[in-house]
Amino acid sequence: MKISECMTRDVDVVKPDESIREAARFMLRDDAGSMPVCDGDRLVGMITDRDIAVRAVAEGRGPDTPVRDAMTDHIDYCFDDDEVEAIAAKMADMQVRRFPVISREEKRLVGIVSLGDLSRLGKGEAATVALEGVTDPGGSHSQG
Repeated sequence: MKISECMTRDVDVVKPDESIREAARFMLRDDAGSMPVCDGDRLVGMITDRDIAVRAVAEGRGPDTPVRDAMTDHIDYCFDDDEVEAIAAKMADMQVRRFPVISREEKRLVGIVSLGDLSRLGKGEAATVALEGVTDPGGSHSQG
C-alpha cells in the first residue's frame, strides 16, 4: 500500500515569516505537536512544540519571533508513492510521530502521515512497527 492511500491530505501549515505564537495557536487548535513550514507549497521546515519551548523561549525569544528562527530546517520526508511499511520503519528508526509527504514529480507538500493514520489502516503491522520505535528510549528526540 502507498502512503498516499492513508495520509492526511488537508494539512495546516505555517509560513516562515509567521510568529511562533501563531504556530502555537495552530498546534493547539489541531491538537498537534508539530507543523510543516511552507513557502508557498514548498516544504522548508518543521516546527514543533519543543522547538518553540526549547529553541525559542529557553533562549529568551518572544512570541513574535518568526517561525524561521525556531524551526528545524533539515527535515526528513517521504514521497506519496512510498510503501507504507517502509515509511513506518523509517518513522520508528527516526522516532517521529508525523512525517511530511511530498509529491515525487512536483516536490510539493501533499499531506502528512501520522501514527494515527497508520493505525487506521486496519492491518496494524505498520503502526505497531512505528509505535514501537517511537516509544523506545533514546534516539534523536531523547531528553535523557
